[in-house]
Amino acid sequence: MDIQAPTKTAPLATIAEIGKHDGQSVTLRGWLYNLRESGKLLFPIFRDGTGTIQGVVPKSAVSPEVFDAVKHLTQESSVIVTGKVRADKRAPGGYELDVSDVQVVQRVPDSEPFPISLKEHGVDFLMEHRHLWMRTPRQAAILRTRAEIIKAARDFFDERGFTLTDPPILTPAACEGTSTLFPVDYFDDQAYLTQSGQLYIEATAMALGKVYSFGPTFRAEKSKTRRHLTEFWMVEPEVAYATLDDLMHLAEEFITFIVTRCLEKRRADLKTIERDVSKLENIKPPFPRITYDEAVEILHKGHAEGKLETKFERGGDFGSPDETYISSQFDRPVMVHRYPAAVKAFYMEPDPQRPELALCVDVLAPEGYGEIIGGSQRMGSYELLLKRIHEHGLPESAFKWYLDLRKFGGVPHSGFGMGIERAVAWICGLEHVRETIPFPRMLHRIYP
Repeated sequence: MDIQAPTKTAPLATIAEIGKHDGQSVTLRGWLYNLRESGKLLFPIFRDGTGTIQGVVPKSAVSPEVFDAVKHLTQESSVIVTGKVRADKRAPGGYELDVSDVQVVQRVPDSEPFPISLKEHGVDFLMEHRHLWMRTPRQAAILRTRAEIIKAARDFFDERGFTLTDPPILTPAACEGTSTLFPVDYFDDQAYLTQSGQLYIEATAMALGKVYSFGPTFRAEKSKTRRHLTEFWMVEPEVAYATLDDLMHLAEEFITFIVTRCLEKRRADLKTIERDVSKLENIKPPFPRITYDEAVEILHKGHAEGKLETKFERGGDFGSPDETYISSQFDRPVMVHRYPAAVKAFYMEPDPQRPELALCVDVLAPEGYGEIIGGSQRMGSYELLLKRIHEHGLPESAFKWYLDLRKFGGVPHSGFGMGIERAVAWICGLEHVRETIPFPRMLHRIYP
C-alpha cells in the first residue's frame, strides 16, 4: 500500500488543532465518517481520532478523478485528504476543509459495508461490535476524556511528591473478601487476580512516605448493575502519617483537580457526549461531609416521603440504590464517613470514640452516580489486626508480611482507591460503565 507523504505546501495536521492552520492547505490522515451530496457539491465528514471535520468538494473546483473518488467513498474508508482550512461558525468545530485532493488508502467494499451505521443499534449488537463502535464520535470522545482523567490523576500525585509504585496483579490471598476472587493456577500453588493494590502500597508507603499505584483490578462478583465491571482500573494513593481527615482533604483536592482538568482540556468532547458541563462547574471544595448515621437519616426520610420503596436497615452497608439517593441530594460529591466496622474491610482503624465504627470514607458522586472513592485510615495495632485476620477466616501465613508493617516502624497511615471507570461515567454523564473502557469485561461478556 503506497501512502504519500505530506507536501511542504500542505503539512500534516490533526483535526483537533485544525484552527492553527486557518487559511492554509493541510493534509489529514483519517477515515470517512459520513457523506452527503447536494447536486454538484459533496460534503464528506472525515475523522482522524482527534475529532471530525466537514469537507466541501465542489465539482467545478477539483479534478473529475478527485470528485469521483470522494463521491464513491464508503463509510470508514481510509483516506489521505488535502485541502484548505476555512473558518465557518456554522460548522460543528468552527472550521471546514475545502478539499483539493484525496488519496484512497482502503475503500470499504459495497458488498460488506461498515456495520455501525448512523441509525440506532441495540446494545447487544454494539457490544458485539465494540471494536468498531468506538470509532463513532461519541465513543471516541468518551475514550479521550478517559485518557484525560488518567493523565490528570497521574499529574496530581506526581506534582505533589508521590512516588508511583506498582503492586502485583497475582496475589496469594484476598484483600477484600474471598467470594469475589478470580483464582489462577500458579505452578503448584493457588493464586488470585488482585482486587486492589492497597495492601502492597501500604508497604511501599512505609518505604517512600507518599505513594500511589495505578493498574488493573478484578472482582468476580456476579453483578449485572450499570456500575460493575469484572476488570477495571484503579488509582490508589497511600500516605504515611495521614489520618482520616487528611485523607478526606486529599480526596477533595484530587476530584476537584480532575474535573477542572477535563473542563479545561476536554470541553469539546464533553459537548460531543452532550454532557451538561454546568453541573461539573459546581464541583468545588469544600465537599459536604456527613456521618454514616446522618446518611441513614437521609434514607429514612426519603422512605417516609415515599421516595424510596424499602426502608434501609441501620447497620448494613449501602447498596447502589441507597448511594444513588444519598448522592442525588447534593450538587457536588458528598463524603460519608465512619461506617459500621462490621460491614467494612478487616484492615480499617476503629474510631477511638466509637470502636464499633471504622475510620473510613466513601465519596459519592452527585447526580446519583454513587461511590467513586473508598478509603480509610489503616489499622495500626498488630494485635488487633491479627485478631481481625482470624475473624475474617483469612490465612495468617499469607499476611505475615502485612503484619510486619505494624511490627517494624508502624505509623498511622491512610489511603483510598478510585475506580477510573466510575469516575469516567460520572464526569461524562453516562448511564452505564460499559462505555467507559475500550473493551469492557462484564458478567457473561468477554468478547471481543
